[in-house]
Amino acid sequence: MKNLIHNWQRISIKLLVAITISFGVSLIVTIFISQIFIGPYFVSHQNNVSPLQYNLIIIPTFVIIILSFIISFLLLIRNKILYLKEISNTVQIISQGKLGAVIELKGRDELTQLSMNINTMSKELERKFKNERHIENVKNELITSVSHDLRTPLTSILGYSNLLKNREYKNENELYEYLNTIYIKSNDLKNLINELFEFTRLSSPDIILSKQKVDLSQLIEQIIGENIPIFQKEGLKIKKESIAEDIEINIDVEKMVRVFDNLFMNAMKYSVKPSTIKVSLTQKSDEVLLSISNHGINVKAENLKRFFEKFYREDSARKSQGSAGLGLAISKRIVELHNGSIWVELRDDWITFFVKLNKKKL
Repeated sequence: MKNLIHNWQRISIKLLVAITISFGVSLIVTIFISQIFIGPYFVSHQNNVSPLQYNLIIIPTFVIIILSFIISFLLLIRNKILYLKEISNTVQIISQGKLGAVIELKGRDELTQLSMNINTMSKELERKFKNERHIENVKNELITSVSHDLRTPLTSILGYSNLLKNREYKNENELYEYLNTIYIKSNDLKNLINELFEFTRLSSPDIILSKQKVDLSQLIEQIIGENIPIFQKEGLKIKKESIAEDIEINIDVEKMVRVFDNLFMNAMKYSVKPSTIKVSLTQKSDEVLLSISNHGINVKAENLKRFFEKFYREDSARKSQGSAGLGLAISKRIVELHNGSIWVELRDDWITFFVKLNKKKL
């Protein structure tokens, strides 16, 4: 409000200066006409000037004086008028839907400040429009993917439920098999819904992290210990190549554990069996780097960048895992919320996922 009043005062002063100068010019014109034309004429015709002649002299003189005032005033503010016209045209363009249109900045006065404000508004409107369009596209993509991913387990559940309802099973073993299939598909359905809910929640701009200090070394050791029995059942061994000690870091523990669990489960599901999962945790200055490597199954290098895309699953084997293809997308979002980075590399059929965090940026 203070800036608005200040700018209005400056504009008023500049207008007053322009009016004063224009008045001065018209005064000079008046003096010039009086001394060069009117004065000598009246002196030479002291007793012979009729009212009509008087009016014919005075009225044009006043017209010339007024015109000199108007012309000088317009010349003084001409650039401002042209700039205002340019501003008006740009605002009209923006109102017609061409968001992002900007006005060329000229000078450092109030009109320039107005142009800067309009440019900021235009860019912000463009950003919000693109963001809304992106959200709309994501929503449409979500609806398409959800309808497809939910239909598969639902079809199985309905099919086997119908068989049970009509008692179309031969014996108790077949009954158990049908019930077990319904249970597995129900769990798949629950996992799909949980992934979708988690991804939607993390995509919100209002998400707040609950950070706390934790020893990352101990956390990784704990996660490895919890996963060893599961990995052994799958014919996999965990090899700790290098685990740095005493890495205190400020993170949202629950969310980052979700990232680490996703990476370990991803390594387990898509590893050659039997084989080894390699884990490394290193610290260099303020940067902490975690890597998890597994011997991959028919992974193409050109598809690596797509691993973190929403709903992406690399092959039919991945599609049968009861997942919406959101695990790595969720992990990427969580890491980015911690101002970190996550990526994947392929070397000699070994897939390595990296998570880098900077302690100063947390």
